[in-house]
Amino acid sequence: MNRNLLYLVIGALVVVIAVVGYQLYKEQQKPSGIEINLGKNGISIEEK
Repeated sequence: MNRNLLYLVIGALVVVIAVVGYQLYKEQQKPSGIEINLGKNGISIEEK
């Protein structure tokens, strides 16, 4: 029974890591609208 619980926990962690990785991947694939940078020369606004 103890070994089955360990397998269940490891399986759940693998699923959670896979879901979080997929969400991060999809977030990076989204086109961004406006980029605002604050630097030495002031504020820079760029449309992406």
